[in-house]
Order: sequence, then structure tokens, then C-alpha cells
Amino acid sequence: MNHTPDLSTAAWRKSSYSDGGDNNCVEVSDGHPGLVPVRDSKTPHTRPLVFSAASWTAFVERLKDA
Repeated sequence: MNHTPDLSTAAWRKSSYSDGGDNNCVEVSDGHPGLVPVRDSKTPHTRPLVFSAASWTAFVERLKDA
């Protein structure tokens, strides 16, 4: 069974910590219940990584603590 959402029309947003440029940014796509697709702005046509929402939240929280 394939659990990867169809991301062909996904809207991507850059990290608020990006330098404002077009490269070297982490992008995420919202609107996928329970999942957080993540990609590198330098390679937008490659398959994104898809994390569970709980895993992504734990990752972001851990970064805040670092």
C-alpha cells in the first residue's frame, strides 16, 4: 500500500529561517493530514521526504531546545 500523498499540485513554503534566497532552503507542504512532506529547494523535482506529523513536530521541538 502506498501512503505517499499526491504532491503534484502541492504548495510549498520555505523555512522562516531561510536567508530569503531561492537556494539552500528547506520547504514543507501543508494540508496533508498526519503527514509533513519536506524537500530541498535546490532539488524541487526529486521526491520529497514524508514524515509523520508527530515525528516532524518532535524534530522541530528538539531543534528549538538545541
